[in-house]
Amino acid sequence: MRKFDTRVQHMKYQVLREVAKEAYAGTLTENLLEIPKRIIPGKTPSMRCCVYKERAVIGERIKMAMGGDKSNPNVIEVIDIACEECPGGGYAVTDSCRGCLAHRCADACKFGAITFDEHHTAHIDKSKCVNCGACAKVCPYSAIANRKRPCQIACKVNAVKTAEDGIAAIDNDKCISCGACVYQCPFGAISDKSYILDAIEILKNSHDNKDYRVYAVVAPSIASQFKYAKLGQVFTGLYRMGFYAIAEAALGADMVAKAESKELAEKGFLISSCCPAFVSYVQKAFPKLVPFVSENISPMAAISAYLKSQDPDCKVIFIGPCTAKKGEIKKETVRDFVDVALTFEELQALFDSREIDITTLEESTLDSASYFGRIFGRCGGLSDAVLEGLKEQGLEDFPLKPATCDGIDDCRVALLKKSKNVLDANFIEGMACLGGCVGGAGCLTHGEKNKVDVEKYGLLATRSITDAVNALDDK
Repeated sequence: MRKFDTRVQHMKYQVLREVAKEAYAGTLTENLLEIPKRIIPGKTPSMRCCVYKERAVIGERIKMAMGGDKSNPNVIEVIDIACEECPGGGYAVTDSCRGCLAHRCADACKFGAITFDEHHTAHIDKSKCVNCGACAKVCPYSAIANRKRPCQIACKVNAVKTAEDGIAAIDNDKCISCGACVYQCPFGAISDKSYILDAIEILKNSHDNKDYRVYAVVAPSIASQFKYAKLGQVFTGLYRMGFYAIAEAALGADMVAKAESKELAEKGFLISSCCPAFVSYVQKAFPKLVPFVSENISPMAAISAYLKSQDPDCKVIFIGPCTAKKGEIKKETVRDFVDVALTFEELQALFDSREIDITTLEESTLDSASYFGRIFGRCGGLSDAVLEGLKEQGLEDFPLKPATCDGIDDCRVALLKKSKNVLDANFIEGMACLGGCVGGAGCLTHGEKNKVDVEKYGLLATRSITDAVNALDDK
């Protein structure tokens, strides 16, 4: 039964599962060196040059599963030994060059970087090339390729570079922790740090001492994951793991939709604050637009703040698709509300480390959020919720004109237009991942059907935004 899109994800999951298993048993320290042998048991390599390198890479992945480099504030890190030095260096002439007479490539190059040998085969002088790509566009044989790393192609903020030793490197000043490079790296050489050990410690202490309750806050995009089971079985699995209660981040989305729609009507223009990677992008690439970012905290933070207000000693563990959430919970405005942030990949590892087969469990239900809170998980859902929030608060006279953006490329266009005062919109809904949260790097699976699944989950809701928020006040 397939649970992941790629073998890289599965390998990452195996490490997380084994680390979690040993942590629960209290034997992680003494069995640390045994984990690579369990994951790579034979002597025949399946992915790399030799089994010893495979195990060495697993060893580095174990470090990431245990929190990674504590001195590095970024949640995204490069595993140097796993980086296979992907062909880099920009544009290069391939074997497809036919030595044609037209020499369109040379004519298109304004920098004199292209020369020809005695066979009329083109060559690019790297000391002159500026990687503009003009030569590649005019080559009739498509013989000039842009040899960028997959991680560099995936990173839309240009935070991934090639270091002098040929290994990928991340520029923390540009990185927004969206995790796009993590998902796209074909060697699994870039990974998000895991705080799964912190979650296990919280759950174990709660079970042993009963000094506090542990709440799971689940992102609405969970409806698009764990496709091999029913959503209600996933919720029951969380209870079996030791969570006292499950709260919908979608309920926090209702809170945000109500507050953000009112804020929009008062200010006349607003940039959404729900996606931490998008907010980070605004801060780093368009600092002059930061004053337009909504003052509201994210749905995760909003519902977690409510839980802490009702149960001050409780612990809150967020579970969602987002690697950037791991950085968000360290922010001053959020750190008091959320104790640990996990991805769906890590939740799967936790289930299996405890040998919890969710397909055998009965179903539990959640019915606290509105349809609009739940569809925050897909692109356009936030704008729909803000429109509904305006209506329910009697602010329907405000003419909402949203610019819905999924993926940094779309976000860049909208923000650039706003910076030049040519944007025909008064609300920018920014989502760093393609498709919205359903495309997050921490998802088990990705695809168009994820949007459909979130929509179906939303339609199961029975409350309006106002009713959902008011129910909190009545508690």
